[in-house]
Amino acid sequence: MSNDTPPPALDPLIQHPTRLAIMAFLSGCAEAEFSAVRAGCQVSDSALSKVVSALESASYLIVRKGYVGKRPRTWLSLSSEGRTALSGHLAALQRIAADAAALGSALDGPSPQAASGS
Repeated sequence: MSNDTPPPALDPLIQHPTRLAIMAFLSGCAEAEFSAVRAGCQVSDSALSKVVSALESASYLIVRKGYVGKRPRTWLSLSSEGRTALSGHLAALQRIAADAAALGSALDGPSPQAASGS
């Protein structure tokens, strides 16, 4: 990264691996049942509930409750704000990786063997 370019803006709410995984999972569908998200992201009910609360309060997630027959169900989906935040976060991660790779390749000079003529 050059000194005149501001650092990429990672979203602190999405940085946690579990939150990132849940948002990424939901980005692939219009809506998913709570149990499908839990299974797909391999998290416990309580961990998913905590993440859902945090993301919902940030307006990144929409929670819909209803019934299938007589059984209560909860469906989760990303809001437009959540999709935008996830896209921005992923773009920042890609920029960090690209900048780091560019810096690394700039430091990569000739190998010691090539310099000695071997």
